[in-house]
Amino acid sequence: MKLVICEKPSVAKSIASALGVTSRADGCFEGNGYLVSWCVGHLVSPMDAAGYDPGYKKWRYDDLPILPEPFRYVLVKDKEDAFQNLKRLIERPDVTELVNACDAGREGELIFRLVYEMAGYQKPFSRLWISSMEDAAIREGFANLRPGAEYDPLYQSALCRQKADWLIGINATRLFSVLYHRTLNVGRVQMPTLAMLLDRDWKITSFKKEKYHHVRLTLDGAEAVSERITSPEEAEALRTACADGTAVCTSVTREQKKEAPPRLYDLTTLQREANRLFGYTAKQTLDYAQSLYEKKLLTYPRTDSRYLTGDIAETASAVLHLAAKVPPFDGCKEFFPDVSLLVNDGKVSDHHAIIPTLELERADLPALPVGERNILLLVCRELLCAAAEPFVYETVTVTFTCGGHTFTAKGRHVLSLGWKDIDRIFRASLKEKPEDEAEPDSLPDFTEGQTFDQVEAAVTEHFTTPPKAYTEDTLLSAMESAGKEEIPDDAERKGLGTPATRAAILEKLVAAGFVERRGKSLIPTKAGINLLTVLPDTLTSPMLTAEWEQKLTGIARGEADPAEFLAGITGMTRELVKNYSHISEEGQKLFAPERETVGLCPRCGKPVYEGKKNFYCSDRSCQFVLWKDDRFWTSRKKELTRKMAGDLLKKGRTSVKGMWSEKKGSTYDAVVVLDDTGGKYVRFKLEFPKRKEGVNGKK
Repeated sequence: MKLVICEKPSVAKSIASALGVTSRADGCFEGNGYLVSWCVGHLVSPMDAAGYDPGYKKWRYDDLPILPEPFRYVLVKDKEDAFQNLKRLIERPDVTELVNACDAGREGELIFRLVYEMAGYQKPFSRLWISSMEDAAIREGFANLRPGAEYDPLYQSALCRQKADWLIGINATRLFSVLYHRTLNVGRVQMPTLAMLLDRDWKITSFKKEKYHHVRLTLDGAEAVSERITSPEEAEALRTACADGTAVCTSVTREQKKEAPPRLYDLTTLQREANRLFGYTAKQTLDYAQSLYEKKLLTYPRTDSRYLTGDIAETASAVLHLAAKVPPFDGCKEFFPDVSLLVNDGKVSDHHAIIPTLELERADLPALPVGERNILLLVCRELLCAAAEPFVYETVTVTFTCGGHTFTAKGRHVLSLGWKDIDRIFRASLKEKPEDEAEPDSLPDFTEGQTFDQVEAAVTEHFTTPPKAYTEDTLLSAMESAGKEEIPDDAERKGLGTPATRAAILEKLVAAGFVERRGKSLIPTKAGINLLTVLPDTLTSPMLTAEWEQKLTGIARGEADPAEFLAGITGMTRELVKNYSHISEEGQKLFAPERETVGLCPRCGKPVYEGKKNFYCSDRSCQFVLWKDDRFWTSRKKELTRKMAGDLLKKGRTSVKGMWSEKKGSTYDAVVVLDDTGGKYVRFKLEFPKRKEGVNGKK
């Protein structure tokens, strides 16, 4: 009997169905010589620092660095039952072999291996490595299972990544949290990403716009434009020189150009496009794509490849013709896809690019959730575009002289829409049409030497614009290429994070309060800015994570030593703690919580803040205070709220002189009398809900 361990229950169900295992047992599917069961993501995780020593529960500088040797592991909280179920199945006498059917990647390997190690049974296991959840792909994968030992280097790579992140994360987070008296979660990928956001924010805030001008000539219905002119006087002088004068066409340049079809999607480019068109976050897109994968409608989404391998070219051809029948693509003109454009074995790593599967033929697209449907159609569009003909057009550049200056007119004439016809039909189907790039108009047929008399001339005023804030689209692109100048060309993984982890990185930055979303834009918060000012360059440069990924890739290939890698991480951790032993008094104030003013003190005019039990004047010598648990409020089971205190401070001038309850018809209202500096009384009503009785008289 073979025990197949999957990463998720939905995947287990698909694999069981493909293998003809139809009987549902306790915690598994059983039959046809197989037991098919599942994890629920990670079931085993590294032990928290306090597990090694109870003293580590309190965060102290003197305990750093924390360097476990050996690393120990525990079951993830609330997932113990899932692990015990797998352990029970592994222990069954009739189970002679295991199959690792977790996601075919570094993290999938780690999930299975940690469960395998924690269970403590050394039964042989093999590896299922597939890129599609279609029945045919699953059966083919089981027909070609590989020995589990072949993936030992991949497991070591995953283990090194996990340990390195633990060492840097735990020690750096505790170190800077202790120093600055606030929880500061420091991650080796999060911090360089935050640094990119801060750099862009600084460029925006420090930007100083500059005015410039263009002189524009109207010639036979076309517009010819001068170079930028900074001086308004110079621009006006040129306009005067050209107005009602003669312009001469000095050159006409025509050039035919081709725009090649786009490549297929990897996860990052899919996330970028979905953010651009639909406003989806990177995490939302990944969740939608993962769900489609588990429904057998998409191939494996966590890929960094944008090509297919030759062995699935025939399948891709069939999928292409299915996609062409899906609305709105069924409105495209007849086209002849070239599958060879999609294939490049040398540029495919663990998994090929994301494409639909043959299940597309039976899919009920209208029944899919809108997010999943949009992602599936987006992938269909990319597949069709990638195999279509190029977009062919002719550019025309015409130059003129007038008033001793050169003016240029540009136009474009489309010769063949090619793949852009498919894209145009797709965009037209969107309810919210994206803004198309401005395209130059066609120009009249100008000829060299042609003259124009009494030309019209005008000056237009313009301003330089700051860089745009990062969106998830542009930030994912920046993460993908971060540090590329310093990374060797032959490095397999470049940039910050991996396609599978970038979405989670952005979500962690937002959850930690270091980044906030404003519409589609991602903006660093004050806390995020302050954090980067205190961290060493080592933790904020993309080079650290880029070097890690390069070394981890070497380990996965069996070309690098895991022990050497971890020794380097340990040394880096020791050095970090050693170099940051104390901070200045000013530095400690960086993360002090900002207090919001409730109002102004009626005695001295200084800000009044809210405390746990009262509202107090920021000038301690003033001693003005409003108590939340004053007997006036507690006797009525009420508490002085922030809004009430703000209203009191707005109405009153000095101090609260007295409070009482006064009957108004069938209800009672709290009436506050404040002593005015001029000896007058100001009555201010605080509304209470209706009640049957109250207390009259001055308190």
